[in-house]
Amino acid sequence: MYRFLLTRQWVILTLLGLVLIPTMIELGFWQFHRHEHRVEQNELISRNLDAPPVPVTELTSPGHTVPRSDYWRTVTATGTFDTEHEVVVRRRTSDDDRIGVHVLTPLDLKDGGTVLVNRGWVPAAPNQTAYPDVPPAPRGEVTVTGRLKADETTGSSGIKDLAGLPDRQVMLINSEQQSQLLSRTVLGGYVEQTEPAPSGDLPEQIARPDDSSIGPHMAYAVQWWLFVAAVPAGWIILVRREKRDREQAAAEATAAGTAETAEEPASASA
Repeated sequence: MYRFLLTRQWVILTLLGLVLIPTMIELGFWQFHRHEHRVEQNELISRNLDAPPVPVTELTSPGHTVPRSDYWRTVTATGTFDTEHEVVVRRRTSDDDRIGVHVLTPLDLKDGGTVLVNRGWVPAAPNQTAYPDVPPAPRGEVTVTGRLKADETTGSSGIKDLAGLPDRQVMLINSEQQSQLLSRTVLGGYVEQTEPAPSGDLPEQIARPDDSSIGPHMAYAVQWWLFVAAVPAGWIILVRREKRDREQAAAEATAAGTAETAEEPASASA
């Protein structure tokens, strides 16, 4: 009664199940690894944010690539803002998802060198070619505290670095690009300012990164692995149902044949 498994329909169904099982196992592990990465990142964020502040020059230097282990480290920098060379970074969102720009201001350090400071978010100008209304940076010597971040690239951020932008507008926060514009060396990476707070409502400082949410990846992994168990279980259920239907059809055919055989002698006697 299981010879039906050799039919074209059942061979295709069985092969499909055999392909789905390893695929869904792999998808489950992919989500599991994403979960592990998220947990590891949360631990890194928490550890670095809780670390004592250090001078920015202890963690970066001109041309330096900020390693992942130093992302979000709290750093301090003392110097004077160079508002003349301030630029805005296009297509950035506020905490409540409003489209605007980030204000990127060079800070000339007291002991020499320059570091880029992301002072926060402001609304974009109504005309995209115009420079937005940006509150002025503090004058004179100031000590900035913030989170150290790595230079943005198209590969790391997914943001296309468009050419031909209006004056003092950029797509990426990149120390190498700004160093060329400033014609002087700039420390690698940049600082997301957290202190001092702005005197007014703007710029809106960048929110603390989320280090508590682990996302849905573990739940997705478990779902994929449950699907793996469901494939053979479903296949067995379908096989048994097919076998039962065939047995029932065979029994009905036998009963019909027996009834016809019984009717033939009766007809002959008549």
